Amino acid sequence: MIPSTRVGVTVRKAVCVTVAAGLALGACAGRDPQPVATVQPQDEFSDCTMIRAEIQANNQKAKDLADEQGLKVAQNVGAGVVGLVIWPVWFGMDFKGAAGKEVAALQARQEFLTQLATERCRPGYRPVQPPYPYAPPPPPQQPYVAPQVAPTKP
Repeated sequence: MIPSTRVGVTVRKAVCVTVAAGLALGACAGRDPQPVATVQPQDEFSDCTMIRAEIQANNQKAKDLADEQGLKVAQNVGAGVVGLVIWPVWFGMDFKGAAGKEVAALQARQEFLTQLATERCRPGYRPVQPPYPYAPPPPPQQPYVAPQVAPTKP
């Protein structure tokens, strides 16, 4: 039989190990960056209206990312200060900088779109037409069924 004081210590150790594991996994706080590609496949066929619409959408996304980046900085500062007293809070800090990397990629995309817009929004520009899609495949044919031959008697 285990003494009651020994059981309490074992449970406490198990709780501490579980909390430590949770905090260690919490070190992965923050999301992974998902930067936008500077040149995209549809750019070849985009006209002036499409380019301007994307530029406006990217401006809104840049504002949202700037807000997110500011909030992450405030969160990290708060976690750093609280971490001086309660050190496990440091595991909740975001070191990935996803918003900053996405903003940089978005700025590169915006510069590319601006160059594309000056070329394609001038009077008289005619965009390249996208290639025609392939013709649909023919419908499947009925499987060949061999005619039945009556067996011959020897």
